[in-house]
Amino acid sequence: MSEYQVSGSCLCGEVQYQISGHMGMFQYCHCSRCRKVTGSAHASNLFVKPEQFRWTQGEEFVGRYEPATTKYFATCFCKKCGCNLPWLSKSHKVVIIPAGGLDGDPQITPSQNIFWGSKACWYSGTEQLPHNEEMPPRG
Repeated sequence: MSEYQVSGSCLCGEVQYQISGHMGMFQYCHCSRCRKVTGSAHASNLFVKPEQFRWTQGEEFVGRYEPATTKYFATCFCKKCGCNLPWLSKSHKVVIIPAGGLDGDPQITPSQNIFWGSKACWYSGTEQLPHNEEMPPRG
């Protein structure tokens, strides 16, 4: 696979970053930590080596939270808009990239669900739900 780059940013645009390549891992994580940090049913994370990641703007706006009870998990966020941002694992071996923050195609798709046993009790896969191109009409 040839080398490529894709950029990402936070909601307000103050923080921007770039990744070059990926480690071949892109997965949905249903653990309670990922659900809480994203406010969603699961996190959509891909992984890069630390040397494949760089902040290109606004690194001073990046906040970090490391729960004392975790071995690898941490989280980063924009101090201005609160958006979830890439974070370096506590082991310093991998940068976890929230895929929703990417501004382009990472050239990889999710390959698995992890911590499925911890999934939210209300979670329902998206395929069986109605699909609307935009906001649905008022009913």
